[in-house]
Amino acid sequence: MEWRRSYGRAPKMIHLESNFVQFKEELLPKEGNKALLTFPFLHIYWTECCDTEVYKATVKDDLTKWQNVLKAHSSVDWLIVIVENDAKKKNKTNILPRTSIVDKIRNDFCNKQSDRCVVLSDPLKDSSRTQESWNAFLTKLRTLLLMSFTKNLGKFEDDMRTLREKRTEPGWSFCEYFMVQEELAFVFEMLQQFEDALVQYDELDALFSQYVVNFGAGDGANWLTFFCQPVKSWNGLVLRKPIDMEKRESIQRREATLLDLRSYLFSRQCTLLLFLQRPWEVAQRALELLHNCVQELKLLEVSVPPGALDCWVFLSCLEVLQRIEGCCDRAQIDSNIAHTVGLWSYATEKLKSLGYLCGLVSEKGPNSEDLNRTVDLLAGLGAERPETANTAQSPYKKLKEALSSVEAFEKHYLDLSHATIEMYTSIGRIRSAKFVGKDLAEFYMRKKAPQKAEIYLQGALKNYLAEGWALPITHTRKQLAECQKHLGQIENYLQTSSLLASDRHLTEEERRHFCREILDFASQPSDSPGHKIVLPMHSFAQLRDLHFDPSNAVVHVGGVLSIEITMYSQMPVPVHVEQIVVNVHFSIEKNSYRKTAEWLTKHKTANGIINFPPETAPFPVSQNSLPALELYEMFERSPSDNSLNTTGIICRNVHMLLRRQESSSSLEMPSGVVLEEGPHVLRCSLVTLEPGANKITFRTQAKEPGTYTLRQLCASVGSVWFVLPHIYPIVQYDVYSQEPQLHVEPLADSLLAGIPQKVKFTVTTGHYTVKNGDSLQLSNAEAMLILCPVESRAVVYSNTREQSSDAVLRIQSSDKVTSISLPAAPAYHVIEFELEVLSLPSAPALGGESDMLGTPEPHRKYKDKQKTGHCMVTTDHKVSIDCPWSIYSTVIALTFSVPFRTTHALLSSGTRKYVQVCVENLSDLDFQLSDSYLDTGDGTDLQPVPLNTQSQQHIHSKQSLFFVWELKWTEEPPPSLPCRFSVGFSPASEEQLSISLKPYTYEFQVENFFTLYNVKAEISPPSGMEYCRTGSLCSLEVLITRLSDLLEVDKDEALTESDEHFSTKLMYEVVDNSSNWAVCGKSCGVISMPVAAEATHRVHMEVMPLFAGYLPLPDVRLFKYLPHHSAHSSQLDADSWIENDSLSVDKHGDEQPDGSSLGSRGSVHSVCSGEHKGLPMPRLQALPAGQVFNSSSGTQVLVIPSQDDHVLEVSVT
Repeated sequence: MEWRRSYGRAPKMIHLESNFVQFKEELLPKEGNKALLTFPFLHIYWTECCDTEVYKATVKDDLTKWQNVLKAHSSVDWLIVIVENDAKKKNKTNILPRTSIVDKIRNDFCNKQSDRCVVLSDPLKDSSRTQESWNAFLTKLRTLLLMSFTKNLGKFEDDMRTLREKRTEPGWSFCEYFMVQEELAFVFEMLQQFEDALVQYDELDALFSQYVVNFGAGDGANWLTFFCQPVKSWNGLVLRKPIDMEKRESIQRREATLLDLRSYLFSRQCTLLLFLQRPWEVAQRALELLHNCVQELKLLEVSVPPGALDCWVFLSCLEVLQRIEGCCDRAQIDSNIAHTVGLWSYATEKLKSLGYLCGLVSEKGPNSEDLNRTVDLLAGLGAERPETANTAQSPYKKLKEALSSVEAFEKHYLDLSHATIEMYTSIGRIRSAKFVGKDLAEFYMRKKAPQKAEIYLQGALKNYLAEGWALPITHTRKQLAECQKHLGQIENYLQTSSLLASDRHLTEEERRHFCREILDFASQPSDSPGHKIVLPMHSFAQLRDLHFDPSNAVVHVGGVLSIEITMYSQMPVPVHVEQIVVNVHFSIEKNSYRKTAEWLTKHKTANGIINFPPETAPFPVSQNSLPALELYEMFERSPSDNSLNTTGIICRNVHMLLRRQESSSSLEMPSGVVLEEGPHVLRCSLVTLEPGANKITFRTQAKEPGTYTLRQLCASVGSVWFVLPHIYPIVQYDVYSQEPQLHVEPLADSLLAGIPQKVKFTVTTGHYTVKNGDSLQLSNAEAMLILCPVESRAVVYSNTREQSSDAVLRIQSSDKVTSISLPAAPAYHVIEFELEVLSLPSAPALGGESDMLGTPEPHRKYKDKQKTGHCMVTTDHKVSIDCPWSIYSTVIALTFSVPFRTTHALLSSGTRKYVQVCVENLSDLDFQLSDSYLDTGDGTDLQPVPLNTQSQQHIHSKQSLFFVWELKWTEEPPPSLPCRFSVGFSPASEEQLSISLKPYTYEFQVENFFTLYNVKAEISPPSGMEYCRTGSLCSLEVLITRLSDLLEVDKDEALTESDEHFSTKLMYEVVDNSSNWAVCGKSCGVISMPVAAEATHRVHMEVMPLFAGYLPLPDVRLFKYLPHHSAHSSQLDADSWIENDSLSVDKHGDEQPDGSSLGSRGSVHSVCSGEHKGLPMPRLQALPAGQVFNSSSGTQVLVIPSQDDHVLEVSVT
């Protein structure tokens, strides 16, 4: 039926069983009755009275009395059933209608509860009317019964809660409360609500556990003393009965022990879990129960005979396992081993404890005391229960048989152990399997079977090493050492002994013992001479650091190399080592040309110290690689008053920390270390290693060039060799064989020409030994001198830059060769000395004239490092040097930079001519210039007159100095004038030099410098105006005057001869590059100029000022007007050439017409347009600047603005 409860609880389908019992007043519940299963939930009164008289005489009084009894016992759940019988109706003729009796009963007893009266018609007949009455009756019965049950159950729960809340009051009894709440559990079980019934037992379990915990904390309840009585029976759990009435009655009588209470409580939980088909939860709860009971007995300080608790746990484990096996098939059990393997392991552990306790594992077997203890334990088991008496493999029989003899115990213990290991392995819990195996190994060691124990000890040790458990590792190694000693595994035993001797978790005495085991074996004479036992070194000693001397680990052939290592001995006593050997691997570098002394020095470590990481052999999985602990505080508070109940620390990443490390290889260092042997070794004999750090020095003399790698470190103690198989990081030293070398380099960043500069000579002797008389032969260069100072010395250094000697340098010089005698020096040394060289300071010669301050084009034997005009011109001097160790000459190139940059310019003032020379100091030094001179040659009467009167002048770095001469002559000057400028110079900061320096020279030529024409321009304002105005046309008059008669330079294609005189054609052009003037009309023209002194030609044109202010005059340019190169049948006149409007201009001069300005005026184009292809094209040749003098250059004209201008623009120049 569907059961609906209050407080919003979900409806459930229940199976309610009810019993009909005859009414007796003594069966009615009395005050304080806590029995719910025997409670009368519904009272029914049956009557078949059909006679009114009978009703009044007996039935009514009987009903009244019945209801009064119910009211007296506060029972309000009742029902009146009237049974109608047709047979009685036929016999009674004066019977009133049926409804009259029913109505009377309802009026008398059911005034307000008419539904409490039900009529059942002919219950024994098979008719529809009877069926309907039965259905109505059963429906009413079910409804009233469920209502009464729900109401009384709720009242029972309220009373139970009230009783539980009184648990802090004195006199409260847990046993009494236990029976009350179990009554509720029985009701739920009867309703087949097994989950609700299990909750009741779980609440009782939690309540009792909390009281035990509080008792351990000092807050004990009085009723707990009943459970603290000594344990006298340990027959295990009873799970084959639904209810263990014997234990329940002992709880009710308050005579139960702690084990009795726990056994009964778990048996009820087990029964309900099996009803719920959750057998694997039974196994889980059973394991928790067994562990908790052990702790609760300790907390309550219950007296337990030795071994009694082990018997109880063993029996309980097997009882639970057999109970689960009884309700599950084999396939289910095999697939759920993970739930039951814990019980198998716990049973194995307890059986082992019983075996050790009863002397069943000792070598001699149990003694009398052990036998008495065994008898006492078996007596505590009592008689076997009837339900298991006929079972062959009951827990009781197994335990009794296991404790009966040594052989039986061994059989049962091995069966359990192997079964447990197999189960753990099948579910992947390898760690747990190894732990059981370690217990099995201890058993085999007790049984003197070390060959069987070794494999289990190795497995456990591997697991401990993988997880980094230091103390279990030490303990297991001790057991393994004992096992290996019994088996005669000498090499493995010595390896384990070395690990234990270095283990700081052992006492000092234990460490000395294992160290003595190694030393005693090493001191024994060997049966087979030459046999070596090779062990890993990490447990014996550790390599901490290594130091090379020389520090760069580079040494030449024949040199001595020192290697100092620091070994940290982990032995507890001093150990006398016969020899310490370093095996060295020799290799020849393929690229041996790179292994020079310089290369090796640059690529080697500076301090020569190499540190080695600490060994982590005991823990291959470094603890540093594991994640950090994530610890958090945990608080548990009471839900009622929020008071703190418990606090603790939890680790949230325990799954990461306890994760199993998979490894297919053995985690112990392999004992089979290969001992390398080779021709190259470093050896140190008779060394005593003290505990802690020890310094050991190896010395070796290099013989072959190549790379030597330190591969293996070995220490021998008798026939025992401790080997470090690989030295890491890689340690190498290099031995080189170097060819003699000569290196020449300037001491400054750049060598300056003209002044003495120091050059450093470095002779690296290499494998060559310099003898007395050996010298360097230098071929003298033409423009470079090698100076020979008097006190020059040569210094000899060793390969490590330590000065070994010095000597005076002897230098002999001739016209072609300079000989430098070298001091004697052994191989692989360095000879250093300094010499001074001097390069001639001449500047590059120029072939033509330069009017602009640009860099002259250098001569081909000079080179320019950059394209910019502000870098020094450089020149290379090659010197050939013959060395005594080679038949070939060594050619070196020294690059000198000319510190000065020189330019020249031709200046004019009418017919007077001036030459200007600019000297710019491009170097970083300051110089003193003196005795400047300009030489024009001896073949002319032209004399330069200097305008600089100072004999000495100071020129700073990046500063320019100008020299000016006026050219004077009496006869006609030559067309080309060669010039040579020279000036003496010396560094301004230095004292008097020991040698005289040659002057700095600069050669150039001045061509066509005589003035032939004078050009004068003049602008006049319009008539009637005093000044020029913007926008008004002004008159421009250009006056071109010939200053000399016919000269040699005039004889060219433009010269024409007439009867009276010679003439030449010139083209003039007016250009205003500053755009201040607008030229109106033609801005250029061709004139025929007589070649005679004072011949003058005037040109008039109009210009318009564009701006107000003092404006410079437009430029007037002159060009020679040359005919076409090809011959012409007839000459065109000047006007025809002008109209042609296309001219060819030679651009080899200094200046050329501005094409844009010319084109804007509509006059001559500066390039040929090619429009008149049939006419010969004339050419224009610009006159050199020295032949034309513009006397109006620099003249300005005042221009005033016009009156109607609103915006005033003034040009200021």
